[in-house]
Amino acid sequence: MSRLHFAIACGLSIAAAAAAAQEQWREYPSIERGWYGRDAQPDQQPGEFVVGRLMFPQIRRGYMLGAGPGDWRAGGTAWTVDYPEGDRTFARLLERLTTIDVRLVEQPVNLDDDIDAYYWPFLISGLVGAWDLTDEQAAKLREYLLRGGFLLCDSFYGTVEWEGFVEGLRRVFPDRPIVDLPDTHPIFHSVYDLTERPQIPTWQHLPRGYRNDGAVARWRAIVDDDERVMVMIAFNNDIADGWQRADEYDYPQEPANLAISLGVNFAVYALSH
Repeated sequence: MSRLHFAIACGLSIAAAAAAAQEQWREYPSIERGWYGRDAQPDQQPGEFVVGRLMFPQIRRGYMLGAGPGDWRAGGTAWTVDYPEGDRTFARLLERLTTIDVRLVEQPVNLDDDIDAYYWPFLISGLVGAWDLTDEQAAKLREYLLRGGFLLCDSFYGTVEWEGFVEGLRRVFPDRPIVDLPDTHPIFHSVYDLTERPQIPTWQHLPRGYRNDGAVARWRAIVDDDERVMVMIAFNNDIADGWQRADEYDYPQEPANLAISLGVNFAVYALSH
């Protein structure tokens, strides 16, 4: 059995229980290029792996696209960066490149919705420098992660956004350190060997590739007591842009390929740990 198939087999037994209890799909307006309503009838065929998109209230810090006024529960605010196009592209990539049984449409996850978060073991969150979790939301997210959930934090750059991210993360994990992951960490080798990981740029700032002072890619994490990555922190990167713009002529191919490979690695790692 290959490493990929072994990892998936281990993880799907965990994910299958969630598949049976999946909550109703829903869609919200996005800050992404007027997406809302563009894909009128997305494929909602159930799958054992679902890309969850974490919803959160926001506060504006520095340059924060989409982090202005608005009711976060209605969409169109910071949490919708790279949503839903990035999520759906990622799901299609997983379907094509792995044997994971993937649902091809994402699931927005509101931590205020009773136990809904526990049905979706893989969450993505962008513009996390703007998140402003309540104490109740932070406690729910902490429990979700300690029970085996996985959160990918993406699409944020520079000192101001980092400080905002850490402020919010400390409500979730007041005492757990944020660690730099070594090149040898299993999350970078679960399927593809990714020892070299240059910055994955955001499309709005090509060719420079970053905003604020976020010029150097950082790969950090919060781990549990067994060293499992609970929170994968792709700081000074925009992995979801790499997914959704991989076929665009003006987006560089090398970072797009890296984004795709990292996404596969993260999904398989989350399923197998």
